[in-house]
Amino acid sequence: MITTTDSSTPAGRATLLGQTVVVIGGSSGIGLETARLARAEGADVVLTGRDPDRLRQASVDVGAREHAAFDATDSDRLDAFFQSLPAPVDHVMVTAGSPYYAPLAEMDIADACHHVAEHIRLTLEVARHAVKSVRPGGALLYMSGTGGRRPAVGISITALLTAGMQALTANLALELAPVRVNLIAPGFVDTPLSASLLGDALEERREQLRTTLPIRRVVGPRDVAALAVHVMDNTALTGATFDIDGGQQLG
Repeated sequence: MITTTDSSTPAGRATLLGQTVVVIGGSSGIGLETARLARAEGADVVLTGRDPDRLRQASVDVGAREHAAFDATDSDRLDAFFQSLPAPVDHVMVTAGSPYYAPLAEMDIADACHHVAEHIRLTLEVARHAVKSVRPGGALLYMSGTGGRRPAVGISITALLTAGMQALTANLALELAPVRVNLIAPGFVDTPLSASLLGDALEERREQLRTTLPIRRVVGPRDVAALAVHVMDNTALTGATFDIDGGQQLG
């Protein structure tokens, strides 16, 4: 049961003991690591993902209470999932989705518009479900990024969503209160998604970041998961965007 009056954590207490955390997009990367850490902090976890086999393995890996395989952008399936939850949960984290990269000259504009609409629709639909599905004082966490804040060729759509999600989060925090709404904005994170996007250039990118980031190492899923669990636990946090990029924006 969440208490909204005191966010302090006594020494030795599991910070999420007795709580339930839902991770939409929890079969790999940041979502999976957050589920693993939440479980270590005493929470029951519910995972969703598109790939049934990978999700099943992830569920076993973290000891999830249950899992559901579906495409989160399918509104009917998303609605059915939230309807199936047996009781209000404490926290929902959304990590489903991927960035969109294409210079204007090569962009399929219809595809780009579909990507934007799909992203915004998922954000709003989860928010609407959270009103009934998340206990007062619980947290709804979205994911964005910091890379789209600096103009560059090929990232226009990602930049649009990066700016928009920060404003949307602040507004949703007012509309969903006392449910808390926050946004986590990583820079480069060493995940399977990053590996698939970079291919053979992955190790070169890792070495570049090890050399140039002020922290002198690459940010990993565990780093982001630790921040996510903190935001869940600290009941004073809402309407905020939390950057976690190892100082990448300072370069």
